[in-house]
Amino acid sequence: MRIDLNCDVGEGAGHDPALMTLVSSANIACGGHAGDDDTMRAAVALARRHGVAIGAHPGHQDRAHLGRRVMAISPAAAADLVLAQIGRLTAVAGEALHHVKLHGALYHAVDRDEALGRAYVEAVARWFPKVTIYARAGGRLLTLAREAGVTAWAEGFIDRAYGADGHLVPRNQDEAVLTRTREITERLHEWRQTGGWKSLDGAWVRVPARTLCLHGDTPGAVALARAIRKTMDR
Repeated sequence: MRIDLNCDVGEGAGHDPALMTLVSSANIACGGHAGDDDTMRAAVALARRHGVAIGAHPGHQDRAHLGRRVMAISPAAAADLVLAQIGRLTAVAGEALHHVKLHGALYHAVDRDEALGRAYVEAVARWFPKVTIYARAGGRLLTLAREAGVTAWAEGFIDRAYGADGHLVPRNQDEAVLTRTREITERLHEWRQTGGWKSLDGAWVRVPARTLCLHGDTPGAVALARAIRKTMDR
């Protein structure tokens, strides 16, 4: 099976053109935590030029915190927010939309809260039935998506530290973000050999992923993507 490398783009990090030559899926910010019509058009054009799968990347309307602050939201409001942002991207990308990957706090909220998760996957199933959902490997959302008849890919985060429970370590903790090339390529080798990698406290965590994420705003993202791609191609 070919492993997908996805990356968040259109968030103003400044190196989307370089990243688009190295990844296979792009998660395009579509007006929530970041992005506007101009940035979406630019990202879609880059993705098409390099044969990269186009994905919507909806998040909380919280630009001040890049959508990473926990916010209370009802299931109905979450569904409406997601559909509005996907619709905004499809107005630019047309029928080329391949996947949806929620961003930041919203991504984790729909995985933890079953009511939010059901509202999300049912909205996608109804309005975008051909789209693939990217969701955390080992998470509840994968099951909810498949129960709703939506194709779902399990996702691992190659540049984020994990807890022993398989969840990501919060960004406000030390060593939550991996930025060293050797550390990430060693993790990739470990994952290929064992199907998982070590958590921050040294426990082994199973990560049965179909797609791996590198965040576009991780320090040194382009160099990291280049190293990951070289390792994957081998």
